[in-house]
Amino acid sequence: MPPDTAPDDRVRILLVEDDAASRVGFQQLLQGWGFAVEAACDGEDALAKASAFRPDIVLTDLVMPRLDGLGLLRALRQEDGEITTVILTAQGTVDTAVEALKHGAYDYLSKPVDIQRLRVVLDKIIERQETLREVKALRRQLREHGSFGRMIGRSPAMQAVYRVIEQAAPTSASVLVSGESGTGKELVAQTIHRLSPRASAPWVPINCAAIPEALLESELFGHERGAFTGAVERQAGCFELAHRGTLFLDEIAEMAPAMQVKLLRVLQERSFRRLGGRVEQSVDVRVIAATNSDPASAVETGRLREDLYYRLNVVAIRLPPLRERMEDLPILVDSFVREFGELHAKSAAGISPAARRALESYAWPGNVRELRNVIERATIMASGRLVEAQDLPPLGRPSSQPPQGGGPLQPGMTVDEAERRLIMLTLEHTGNNKTRAAEMLGISLKTLHNKLNRFRDLGLGSGA
Repeated sequence: MPPDTAPDDRVRILLVEDDAASRVGFQQLLQGWGFAVEAACDGEDALAKASAFRPDIVLTDLVMPRLDGLGLLRALRQEDGEITTVILTAQGTVDTAVEALKHGAYDYLSKPVDIQRLRVVLDKIIERQETLREVKALRRQLREHGSFGRMIGRSPAMQAVYRVIEQAAPTSASVLVSGESGTGKELVAQTIHRLSPRASAPWVPINCAAIPEALLESELFGHERGAFTGAVERQAGCFELAHRGTLFLDEIAEMAPAMQVKLLRVLQERSFRRLGGRVEQSVDVRVIAATNSDPASAVETGRLREDLYYRLNVVAIRLPPLRERMEDLPILVDSFVREFGELHAKSAAGISPAARRALESYAWPGNVRELRNVIERATIMASGRLVEAQDLPPLGRPSSQPPQGGGPLQPGMTVDEAERRLIMLTLEHTGNNKTRAAEMLGISLKTLHNKLNRFRDLGLGSGA
């Protein structure tokens, strides 16, 4: 996008060129693009003007009298490390380029300068600087309020997550986010997208476990009219919809092996064909995948192809469960009470010590999602300024209540009944969180659903 042409908002470029004709030509070009431009004839002149002009970008020739481009680059970095510098030179050697980049230049363009290439570089710098400003704002938010965008927590475990997000966001690298259900994997992916140069482009999420295997290929790659029964018109898939943006593939380990092969090909070739189509379409998509399983274990058990794992796992982020960062519980609770107090027009603005103790004594198998739901319910039930212990729903099963599974195993019990009781007991332990239960049982979510349906067909009851 071109920079804003309002005088106070224009991106400022300091142009440093010792050839007068080139200097005038570049200045007119940049001003025509809407930049605010200050011109200097060499490095010494540029340093004298930089303090008053305060450029966002320095576009400098490399070979100049008095102070050359590399000398100017070093001097500017000492005074202001945030200025982005692009080197222009007719001395187009690899050694010169490496030297300039080594000293902190953002890019290196040989003369005669390709005008389209120059514009692309400037646009990328502007996007990068906007991302850096956003990250700074989030860091300030973290210091003041304990939150990083919509992510909440000051614990060392979450600080580590924020650092990886900051490093990964400006790139186009694939990211694999792992963590138990309810830890906020999609929120991490959304934050990466928001902080990336793709923030203004599409964000397209898809849950690989929620779509039947027969339909997933069409959902991902689209289809042509007549590709299958019911395909009455052409439909764009998620890759096509996410072009130049970010595609979030949730529960990637639940994708069928044959579909994983097709996904891997698209990631490698950066092109795809719609279902029933013959034309290859190039696509520019950043992929962020997530799994509630341990990725390495999913590879070992064959649920996740090893080659796809390595393709997705360029940057790995593991989200800790809430029980591993209980020091974040108070600020999570306070944030949710404020949020739902405003949403539901309730007077509750805090939580009583007794209610806080009850929350701190619970293991939270459903993680932050479960906590959020509990606090929303409690805020609605609260009648005063504080959420009290009696406003909380029951946390866990009372010890006097018999287990849903139907009691312990007994000699002569059928294998089906024993398996049903184990599954029911696990579901009870996870608060009926089927994704978490499947992970604990070492089976896929799809397998768990199939078993529950089979128990129902056998007349054993699904219990879920």
